[in-house]
Amino acid sequence: MSWLFGIKGPKGEGAGPPLSLPPAQPGGEGGGDRGAGDRPAPKDKWSNFDPTGLERAAKAARELEHSRHAKEALSLAQMQEQTLQLEQQSKLKEYEAAVEQLKSEQIRVQAEERRKTLGEETRQHQARAQYQDKLARQRYEDQLKQQQLLNEENLRKQEESVQKQEAMRRATVEREMELRHKNEMLRVEAEARARAKAERENADIIREQIRLKAAEHRQTILESIRTAGTLFGEGFRAFVTDWDKVTATVAGLTLLAVGVYSAKNATSVAGRYIEARLGKPSLVRETSRITVLEALRHPMQPSLEARVRDIAIATRNTKKNRSLYRNILMYGPPGTGKTLFAKKLALHSGMDYAIMTGGDVAPMGRDGVTAVHKVFDWASTSRRGLLLFVDEADAFLRKRATEKISEDLRATLNAFLHRTGQHSSKFMLVLASNQPEQFDWAVNDRIDEMVRFDLPRQEERERLVRMYFDKYVLKPATEGKQRLKLAQFDYGKKCSEIAHLTEGMSGREISQLAVAWQAMAYASEDGVLTEAMVDARVQDAIQQHQQKMQWLKAEGARPEGGQAA
Repeated sequence: MSWLFGIKGPKGEGAGPPLSLPPAQPGGEGGGDRGAGDRPAPKDKWSNFDPTGLERAAKAARELEHSRHAKEALSLAQMQEQTLQLEQQSKLKEYEAAVEQLKSEQIRVQAEERRKTLGEETRQHQARAQYQDKLARQRYEDQLKQQQLLNEENLRKQEESVQKQEAMRRATVEREMELRHKNEMLRVEAEARARAKAERENADIIREQIRLKAAEHRQTILESIRTAGTLFGEGFRAFVTDWDKVTATVAGLTLLAVGVYSAKNATSVAGRYIEARLGKPSLVRETSRITVLEALRHPMQPSLEARVRDIAIATRNTKKNRSLYRNILMYGPPGTGKTLFAKKLALHSGMDYAIMTGGDVAPMGRDGVTAVHKVFDWASTSRRGLLLFVDEADAFLRKRATEKISEDLRATLNAFLHRTGQHSSKFMLVLASNQPEQFDWAVNDRIDEMVRFDLPRQEERERLVRMYFDKYVLKPATEGKQRLKLAQFDYGKKCSEIAHLTEGMSGREISQLAVAWQAMAYASEDGVLTEAMVDARVQDAIQQHQQKMQWLKAEGARPEGGQAA
């Protein structure tokens, strides 16, 4: 109902004329005008009230009451008032919703700030932990370095002390030997002077004693000769005059001559029989058959390696079943273990072995045929079976059609082919050669199985280096029986590096390299083998191997150049 009183609502509805001031008092107009500037304005709240608004409201109410639209106007006013209230409530709810949204936004912002804060704190904690860990590792590494330096310093001091003690001991020994030598020389000189003085003083007596001893000795010899002549003459006279003694003496001498002749022939026959059964032929350089002279030379060998297991098992079963042995050819570069293969094959299969080389056959000339027959006759007497290993077999088993060989060597080859024409249950033939293409075709026809020996690979070289390093360097250094010491370095890593550097080398070359390390240690002043010495010897071995390969290539290219010319 605010419109009845001329008061503007929130939206300006019911705007009426402005309230006028109450009329002035009649008696006081002039006084009021005159004293307006002299008196202050009244302070009563009703002093500015305008009653005309109430009058208009009352008049409008009376008119509205008598109007036929009074109820509708009242309802409309109520509805407007409710609408205003609802709008006020909706604005209040919107305000509350805005407040809640602002609170939610503040909570989200606070949570985001808290999350960022936690992330930053976590990152700082991690950085601090990493920095502390880095400091701890650096501190530990510094401690290790200091400990290592301390150990090296102690080791250096110990070595210096040992060297000083060794130098003092050597100087002491040298001084003692020098003094002993001087004393010995003084004693000898004194004895010589005394002996010479005594001899000078007793020269006349000594000469007289020598003269008397010589005369006595001469008289004794003359008496002995005279007595022996008298006895011999009487005995011979008595023997000649007695014919029974002469007859018995002649018969005894005859029987003695017959006995000596018979014993000589019997000894020769027995010697040939023993030589055939136990004696080693001249062509055989090494054998595992036990003889009187070689019973202590060949102790038991270790078991065979894995790469010959199949052939060894087959050979052992052949021996057990008393079947025929197969002939084997081993070929490949030198120093790859062909001889070791043959020895271990024989030992693993329970057979004896004998090693001969083809280079010993050609110089024998006419005796080569007899020597070959003797070898095979001797091989047939083995009760365990014999593995006959012929090293460098291409030296006398060459092609008869194209190669220029002597008649004696040709006859020896024919004898060899005759004795190996059929398989035997007594012996097994194993040939080894670096050039098998030079064999006579008949020799190739007698081969049942061929085994190729290649140069060792990386793993095999490393195993060989470790084995020979342990045999020739590490074991003598640790046992302390020899003048050999080993400096401190990583032996396993060094063996792996050497195995990588020695590509193309054979097992024999690696063995020679280990022996060279030992020799370098013996040649040094203190007997210590250092890592630098090992590396230097490895480089020398590599250069020597490369030089050998160049010689081999030049030798292989020389016949081609001659043919082209």
